[in-house]
Amino acid sequence: MSPEARNTLWAVAVLVTAVSFGASSFVIPDFGGFDADQFPVPQEDPAVQPAGYAFAIWAVIYLWLLAGAAFGVLARADAPDWEEMRPYLVMSLAVGTSWLAVAKLSAFAAAILIWAMLIPALLALFRAPLLDRWWARAPIGLYAGWLSAASFVALGLVLAGWGVMGEVQAAILCLVLATALASVIQVALEGVPEYGAAVVWALLAVAVNNLGGALFVVVLALTGAAVVGLLALRAMTIPRA
Repeated sequence: MSPEARNTLWAVAVLVTAVSFGASSFVIPDFGGFDADQFPVPQEDPAVQPAGYAFAIWAVIYLWLLAGAAFGVLARADAPDWEEMRPYLVMSLAVGTSWLAVAKLSAFAAAILIWAMLIPALLALFRAPLLDRWWARAPIGLYAGWLSAASFVALGLVLAGWGVMGEVQAAILCLVLATALASVIQVALEGVPEYGAAVVWALLAVAVNNLGGALFVVVLALTGAAVVGLLALRAMTIPRA
């Protein structure tokens, strides 16, 4: 098989997995977080979880990834600079297709799966083409940014839900880790502020969810949002290829 034909097959695979990933939200709609009784220590209103409105970002992520995948098939099927990211993106989206179904059954398994989505998503992002950024780097950046925040939300829920630490302590730890990871990644990414924007969206929603509750969590989430937001603004000023 020629390199061009192999690249085209991967382009089609990205489109297929993007469709299946988006379709999963129609098969299992209205997911707004785990049920409290999915944990040995019930998580009624966990401090680490964003406010429910934040999950609306998935509509943008689904549509943008689908648009980018369709563009990749129609206009960049055999483009060499699109080739390297595609296997990793397929891997992430394939895992993501099953995530909602798994999340309904097991919060612990879903927490593992979201990390399995994040790692290849980041690998795809750092390999995405410099050209056509609105069709590749931008949507994958938004997707990977949300997953970066969501992975630590899942970790915080597991730590509190299995009694490793209290929910506020788990929220504090995971907010610090999420801010640190997102900051390192955003500094390394040139011209992809969408990554940081998704993280900021999640952190602000964590702050909103804790209004009237854990004040230190609110302050920490807002601080993290400010740090990552400034780095995302910096990324906007970096010259793009």
